[in-house]
Amino acid sequence: MPRWLGRWLGFRRGLADAQSLAFFLQAVLLGLAFEADSQPVWLGAFSAAALINLWAWIVALGWRRAIADTPTSRIASAAQGFVELIGAGQPLPDTQLLSRFTQLPCLWYRYTLERRENDEWRQVEQGESDLPFILEDDSGRCELDPAGAQILTTHQETRTQGDERHTEYVLLKGDRLYALGEFVSFNGAQTALDTRKDVGDLLAEWKADQSELHDRFDLDRSGAIDEKEWQLARQAAEREVARRHQAIRKQPTQHRLQKPGSRKPYLIANHPPEKLGRRYTWLGAAYLVLLLACLFGIGWAMRLPG
Repeated sequence: MPRWLGRWLGFRRGLADAQSLAFFLQAVLLGLAFEADSQPVWLGAFSAAALINLWAWIVALGWRRAIADTPTSRIASAAQGFVELIGAGQPLPDTQLLSRFTQLPCLWYRYTLERRENDEWRQVEQGESDLPFILEDDSGRCELDPAGAQILTTHQETRTQGDERHTEYVLLKGDRLYALGEFVSFNGAQTALDTRKDVGDLLAEWKADQSELHDRFDLDRSGAIDEKEWQLARQAAEREVARRHQAIRKQPTQHRLQKPGSRKPYLIANHPPEKLGRRYTWLGAAYLVLLLACLFGIGWAMRLPG
């Protein structure tokens, strides 16, 4: 493997968003073409890079259009489907999430750990939290699922200790959050419940603790649960499951924002929507310029000796 490619792979391992991936793939393609320095490889690299830039340009325009064209909804009155929400970030009740290295209380974090080897920084670990958190406006609360979201934050910190360097990105309690994704509401009355399965699971749980089972249902203290006593246990399990199901049915309506099933964007950020719109406008312009450059590159490669 070329040395430059090893450095890139170490630095970009765990790519999370389409924009970084597009730039990375082009760097790999053009780097390989530079190493090979032959007409077919140059032509293939520029052609593939042109397709990548075309795809990335379309994606960036789609994200910019979604940010510009989707009206802001209030949580209490938001329609089911693709929505835009703005509000204050809050943790889930009775939960506390601490960032990986600084142990800072936060809503979400992403981190990278790098180690210096031969005077070069190489990424050795990366990750991010997956605990949901809350977006709250003056009408209600909505749970945000970070899975599959592109998360952008202004809170970033890099620290170096000896031969190790870590970088953390976090969202903090009280941050004004912008979120774009699939809005789903549900309550206890809509929950799918299977009484037969739940009764069976509860009986299996009771059977796992034979001592407790005999204390409750071995009425004649014979040391065995006979058919009549087992029927009593089943009736008790049915009553317990009915009680649990009733409690579930009474649960109030809850709201959740998650990754859309279609190709629509899923975005969570503590940037204002105007700044996000400009970000994707500039990204689209950059990909368009790169696309034109790749088309010129194709023309140049076609004139090289085979």
